[in-house]
Amino acid sequence: GLAPMDGRTPLRDHTVLKNAAGDVVGEITSGGFGPTHNGPVSMGYVTQKLSTLGTELIAEVRGKALACTVCDPMFVQQRYRRSL
Repeated sequence: GLAPMDGRTPLRDHTVLKNAAGDVVGEITSGGFGPTHNGPVSMGYVTQKLSTLGTELIAEVRGKALACTVCDPMFVQQRYRRSL
């Protein structure tokens, strides 16, 4: 999962992801506002070495560079218990 560091701007599909050097390293596959998470959520592909949690990337949204971070794809923790 990916989360924008500014907290409010959604990262939409086909958004280019870059590393700190400005090299293209991936792409957002889907994204939007997550009402349960109460903020933007997105998924995408990056190279394996950049997929560790906490890695900072740059998303190019409408010509602007927005910082985002790699996070756990479980945006909201499970709050129910299965019973048998």
